[in-house]
Order: sequence, then structure tokens, then C-alpha cells
Amino acid sequence: MERKIIKIGTRKSKLAMWQANYVADMLDASGFQPQLVPIETKGDKIQNVALSKIGSKGVFTEELESMLRRRQIDVAVHSAKDLQSQLPEGFHVLSFCERESPDDVIVSDKEIDLNNPKLILGTSSTRRVAMLKHYYPHVTTVDVRGNLQTRLEKMKSGIMDGLVLAYAGVLRMNYDQIVRYWFDTERFVPPVGQGAIAIEIHDNLDQEIAKKIKSATNHVLTEKMILTERSFLRGMDGGCSIPVFGHAQMEMDGQIILKGGIASLNGKELIQRTMYGSDPEELGKSLANEILQSGGKKVLEEIKSTISK
Repeated sequence: MERKIIKIGTRKSKLAMWQANYVADMLDASGFQPQLVPIETKGDKIQNVALSKIGSKGVFTEELESMLRRRQIDVAVHSAKDLQSQLPEGFHVLSFCERESPDDVIVSDKEIDLNNPKLILGTSSTRRVAMLKHYYPHVTTVDVRGNLQTRLEKMKSGIMDGLVLAYAGVLRMNYDQIVRYWFDTERFVPPVGQGAIAIEIHDNLDQEIAKKIKSATNHVLTEKMILTERSFLRGMDGGCSIPVFGHAQMEMDGQIILKGGIASLNGKELIQRTMYGSDPEELGKSLANEILQSGGKKVLEEIKSTISK
């Protein structure tokens, strides 16, 4: 019997291709015939401008969504943290693959001392910059864009001592041997979705095919945790350029614990709360309301005002 071809849309970077191949292997094992369709997104093409300046919504997803709508691909594979909190009409996340550790780490070719007043770290994330300014105000940050390999080359050129990155990407690209520091997720809370791979579809995909793809790729616990985090992100109206963070975990008693918050761009204000619940949507919404009412609304408005200038 001929196997159904599933066209997988993905960005062209090595990490994105690793993720797409990971999904392709699961689909192949489930009887599909996967085909990769690599493209360049706006976020990949514009490397000399900070993400906050080119607009964070859909910067890594817009072109793939256009291909989904036109049925040029069947599914799009993303890093879950790149997905905007509110997808355009007709699109939804079908599944989330099992999550890797969501921690932030520092990679370097030398030892890293976070107490060093002359330490320079590279990152393109407003959340990481804000948190570094809050917890380590003496550390200097430099904006560094590009794929992992490009950023490592910039580090080796000597313009920074180390890079702050997601451990999941570092591990998947086999650079875990140069991890010099692990951030504590209790304080340095990761962004929503970090460490997980998301599979997005359009409503035009055949429902039976969609069910089979979900069955082959979805990790139920990961799905529950990231739906909780994404509900929080929606409630906070946060995107890639807003230093919003949120991380959900399952407790032993089956309750979800969600830590989340927002930091001002200069790191001086950091509002963080923890909540427990059982319903992902309600828990995320409740925590967002708590953060906004505890000063987060003012911080959010100031950030949006600064970014729009």
C-alpha cells in the first residue's frame, strides 16, 4: 500500500532542520512518507536588526503559515517558543513533541564567572537581557542574532565571553560540552514553550490525517504544560520582544505548578508569581491576571511604549 506523503515545512537553519527531521522520523515510523520543505523566514533574512525592531509576531512563522494556507505543505514545524500567543484564524497547534530541558545556559570556550564585573554575554532575547540586568547588573550584554553556528563564530571572534542560549538547542546541535553555567529555573524562569517542538496545521488539512499525525507526534504531558504556558502568554499579550516568562510543571499530586512573570527592559522591576491549578487554560489566565494586577500592566505598557518609538 502506498504511503501518504506529508510535506513538512521548516526553516533552513541546522537546528530547525534537526527538529523537522525529528518529526519526520516519527511520521515515517507511523507509516507516512515525510518530505521536508525548507524555507527562509523574515526572521532568518534580517540578521542585522534586533527582533524587537522588526516586529516579533510571526517573524519566524509567517511564511510557513502562508504555505500551510496554500496547501504547499501539510504541517509546519517550529520551536514552540517562536509561536505567537494568538495564531491567525484557521491555524492551530496540532501537537507538541516531548520537551527537552527548558533551562537557559551559558556556553563558552573558557570558564565563566558571573561575578566578574567585566563579563560580556551575547543574547538576542529581551527576556534574557532584562533578567541579566536584574540579577547580574554588572554584566554587559551585546545583541547577537543568527543561527547557533553564526553566534558561536561571533563569540570566538572575541566580542563576548559567552552566549546565553536554550540548553535544548545546544544539546541538539552537540555543543553541550561547552556549557559553562546552568541558570536556576526557579529564578531565571524560561520563556513559554522553550525546549519543545510544535507542529502547526491549517484547518484545510484532512481531519483523519491530522488525527494520525497527532497520535504519532504528540506528548500528552508536554502538551498540557505548554498549553498552560501559552494561556498565560495570551493573557499577558506577550511576544518575542516582551520580557514575559512562564514555565509549567506537573506536581506529584497531578496539580500543575505555573511560575511566570514580566521584567522591565532595564531589569529594575521583575514581577513573578507562582500558582497551582488543574485546568491549563484557567491556570494560565489566572496567573496573567495576578501579574497584571500586581504591577505587570504598568510594566507592560511602558515596554510597549518604548518598543514602538
